[in-house]
Amino acid sequence: MRTIDEAALSEAAAFAVGLDLEARFRGSGTRLAGEKGVANAAFVQGDAARLPFRSAAFDLVFSHSVIEHVASAEDYLRECFRVLRPRGVLYLSTAPTLSLAGAHLPRLLVPVPLHLLIGRRASFATFRWLARHAPWMLQEPKEANTFIALAEEGKEKQDDVLQAVTVRRLHAWIKASGFQLVREDRHVTGFFRRVLPGPVRRALEATPFTQDVMIGHIQCVLLKP
Repeated sequence: MRTIDEAALSEAAAFAVGLDLEARFRGSGTRLAGEKGVANAAFVQGDAARLPFRSAAFDLVFSHSVIEHVASAEDYLRECFRVLRPRGVLYLSTAPTLSLAGAHLPRLLVPVPLHLLIGRRASFATFRWLARHAPWMLQEPKEANTFIALAEEGKEKQDDVLQAVTVRRLHAWIKASGFQLVREDRHVTGFFRRVLPGPVRRALEATPFTQDVMIGHIQCVLLKP
């Protein structure tokens, strides 16, 4: 979970807790809260599949670009369900792994969807090589590109996308979790909105595989009965 999200949520909540698997984000969140003078927020280190909180502890769980990074999406949603009070809400956002946003890969100067052409494993290896030997071929600067930042430290980026998210798979996870789907918004990547006529775009949005390429962001509001 992103520390900036929890710091922002604390402005509208009685108390907010941010969690991340890595300790460095806990420190970043604590520093950010101190800089902003936020007193009603805490940041902890923990595993999303075994949340370190008692059952029915929260009214809202805010999950932004998390589910694709956990070892088990089913366990993650089960834990979110457990820590929410009855009638509590889970805000869940993610993107299909085949989309440009959901791939979580750098962007080439020439906008080529490498992961669609040669597969994720080969494209990931290609971006690691480029980060080390030709970083000028990537759009993002070092500050926004962990491939380059790690390469400069003599390290290799590890693939932390652990779930292959698809629209259908996401729905199956939600259905099995016990949550009620209150609202779902799907946002098609701007490129497809610009180049495809409306009827064609809507037909492709409803088709497996093509919808997973075109949809760059999914937002769901889930209710614990």
